[in-house]
Parts: sequence; C-alpha cells; structure tokens
Amino acid sequence: MRSVRRCSRAGCANPAVATLTYAYADSTAVVGPLASYSEPHSYDLCEEHALRLTAPLGWEVVRHDGEFAVPEPSVDDLTALAEAVREAGRVDRPVEQPDPHDAGTGRRGHLRVLPNPVAD
Repeated sequence: MRSVRRCSRAGCANPAVATLTYAYADSTAVVGPLASYSEPHSYDLCEEHALRLTAPLGWEVVRHDGEFAVPEPSVDDLTALAEAVREAGRVDRPVEQPDPHDAGTGRRGHLRVLPNPVAD
C-alpha cells in the first residue's frame, strides 16, 4: 500500500508526499506529487523536505503548485492486500518440497549456504 512509503532523507521517518526526480540534461530537479510506484532513480520526500529542497548552483528546481497530501489507499491497494492475505492463509496452497540435491546446503530462494571447506 502506498501509505507506508517514507521520506528518503536520512533520519526522516515522515510519510512521503512528493517525488523528486532529476533531468540531468536540463540541470533541473523536479518535485511533484508522490509517484504511484517507487522508481530506482527517484526519491520520495515528506512535505517538509519537498518544500525546503534546494538545487546545486546552476540548477533549477521545478516544484508542484499546490499542497502535498499523503495519498489515501485506493480500492486496488486494499483489494491486492486482501488477496495476498487470503492466499497466504490458504490451507490447500502447494508447499515447496526441498530439493534432495540441495540437502545440507541450506538453499533458500536465491541464496545458498555452502558447507565449510574441508581443511587438508
């Protein structure tokens, strides 16, 4: 759900209400309403940090006109959450069986625990 996104600034735990992106070719920082999804090259900001943001010398800041507000969860967010909880609680869902070839290695997801090397 979108309401759990927090400000990207170090030490700030306030809810995010704006998204900061950079247009490097234009030397511009853009602060707009909170994006629907968190992107790798953008930063979520709380209202205080969105309003106080400054850019390096020679850069321009383009800021959203209007108030920033914490987005309310949409029906789609609530539906997705309800379906995820329902799926996790199903008693008939398939359970992954351990691979006998991975016995003793503790394989779990994309990580693998390797046994200690034998010292000769």
